[in-house]
Amino acid sequence: MISEKIIVGKDTEYPLNGILTLPDNLDNKVPAVVLVHGSGASNMDEKVMKLRPFKDIAEGLSYEGIAAIRYDKRTYAHARKLRHVEPTVKEETIEDAIRAAELLKQDPRIDENRIFIIGHSMGAMLAPRIDSECGYFKGLIMLAGTPYRLEDIVVRQLKQAGNSGGFLMKKIVDLESRIYGKRFDNLYEMSDEEARKKKFAGNLSLYYFKEMGQKTAGDYLLESEKPILIMQGGKDFQVLKEEDFDGFKQILKDRNNVSYKLYDDLNHVFVKGIYNDITKASKEYSVPQHVDVRVIKDIAEFIHSN
Repeated sequence: MISEKIIVGKDTEYPLNGILTLPDNLDNKVPAVVLVHGSGASNMDEKVMKLRPFKDIAEGLSYEGIAAIRYDKRTYAHARKLRHVEPTVKEETIEDAIRAAELLKQDPRIDENRIFIIGHSMGAMLAPRIDSECGYFKGLIMLAGTPYRLEDIVVRQLKQAGNSGGFLMKKIVDLESRIYGKRFDNLYEMSDEEARKKKFAGNLSLYYFKEMGQKTAGDYLLESEKPILIMQGGKDFQVLKEEDFDGFKQILKDRNNVSYKLYDDLNHVFVKGIYNDITKASKEYSVPQHVDVRVIKDIAEFIHSN
């Protein structure tokens, strides 16, 4: 395995440190992936407590003959600069994923016609839009994504947290989910200016949700004929098999360009699930584990077959 330090967006206002991981054998041009983070401020390894899923995937794929580029998320690397800016997902995620793909396309060791995107969680939700905006990717790999709008997932996760707690916790979270849910009432009838003025929480306005929710991942996928791999952990308590994974299957039921992989024993980060309880997420993610080798093997097989 070869690891090289790179900078995504080197000559822009938001340069991002990253790593390009390559296989040892570079006699021929190799396929490559761009790894796109989930929500929140994440480093290049997408570190969550004791877990580093992007590091595991990138290094695992190098042994399968596939290069990978991962980089610090803009909200992680430039948190102070962005404090007084109100970015949409375009500035937060999409622009940098496209810049990373452009770096790969310029690298003579990479097969520019076989660059794939791997999105995790919210990154999976955005992967079809990212490809729609640049067209650089041969195929899409979506880990723990959803075909639904972000605001629907936020409210649902609040309700899940309430259902996992005791009577008092349930009452508190039920009230909280109703309060937050009402903030989204008539969101898509609001003007952009009105949505920008209304705050969801902290500095995050409703426009962030409105801009992202104009088209869902499902909408974009219905317009794509590229090969797509949708992957889900059966013990994922953040994105659900019955609602999200099966939701993709229902929406895309007539599409022969889509394949699916379900891992009954894995969680949202594609390591072994322990508690199956959203209120114990931090406890679960504090156990050192690595992304399951089956996931890496299945991603590699998908890439090599397309």
